[in-house]
Amino acid sequence: MKITSKGQVTIPVEIRERLGLTSNTEVEFEVIGDAVYLKKTKVKPTPGKTLIEMMRGKATVKMTTNEIMALTRQGQV
Repeated sequence: MKITSKGQVTIPVEIRERLGLTSNTEVEFEVIGDAVYLKKTKVKPTPGKTLIEMMRGKATVKMTTNEIMALTRQGQV
């Protein structure tokens, strides 16, 4: 495997699947001796994501998204 002129390499699909490395996965590099290790980072959830996760599934009104959007758009042209 070669490093591109931009310093990029392709992680083989078998390794990506085994480790759950999908697009936008945060990773970090660690150098130990003459070896470089790549590992997933533990991403801290943002306050917004934490709030959304807390609210998920808590709605009490049984309306579809289209019904809610129609209510919010009443009187608007």
